[in-house]
Amino acid sequence: MGDYQQERALAKSRIRRRGIYLLPNLFTTAALFGGFYSIVQAINGRFDQAAIAIFVAMVLDGLDGRVARLTKTQSAFGAEYDSLSDMVSFGAAPALVIYEWALLSLGKLGWIAAFVYCAGAALRLARFNTMLEVADKRYFQGLPSPAAAALVAGFVWIMDDAAINPESIRWWAWIVTVFAGLTMVSNLKYYSFKTINLRRSVPFVVVFLIMLSFVLVSYQPAIVLFAGFVVYALSGYVWSGWSALRRRSSR
Repeated sequence: MGDYQQERALAKSRIRRRGIYLLPNLFTTAALFGGFYSIVQAINGRFDQAAIAIFVAMVLDGLDGRVARLTKTQSAFGAEYDSLSDMVSFGAAPALVIYEWALLSLGKLGWIAAFVYCAGAALRLARFNTMLEVADKRYFQGLPSPAAAALVAGFVWIMDDAAINPESIRWWAWIVTVFAGLTMVSNLKYYSFKTINLRRSVPFVVVFLIMLSFVLVSYQPAIVLFAGFVVYALSGYVWSGWSALRRRSSR
């Protein structure tokens, strides 16, 4: 009888260990839904909601990996599922949103720009997956696809909030789309923020700046988020230029 109870307890523990893998995948599914919802809203002409859905997907995408590590439920399935979700939320969705919003009237040049972005996201994700074991954890090679998506979605969000006619800035939309797509497949280095230790004590000014950022985002979310990701997207070019100058001066 004792052996039977032990076997039942062991079976239950195995079920719990397998069942807990559902938790990170729920976040991934929610991020995937955010990308799908963004596409649906873009088709319906609700571009502000489409852009916001991409930002929500970004938050959820950032949580699934952390939840998997905290609960020790990393798996090959989760990694592949996350990559496919990223392709929808940060590849197809932003390309379709900005195409429907401003690039449609440009004809072939419009859908070519959208495809450049979408293909850039696919190549960026494929390169990230193949270099996962050998890449420097401190940096990303090329602009991460969530940041590129935030750049495109933030542009749509801020202009839609300002009630600016997309026809008047369609070439700016084209430039932003192509810039984001090409920067994703570049060799530029971007700080990954993975080396930040949240358990380490920090100066009071850091806490104050974090609180200030929350206040600014809550006051003008479209402007603040877009500005932040513009700075991040340009940081790779600044870092590359600075490194080239240092190498030249050291010769």
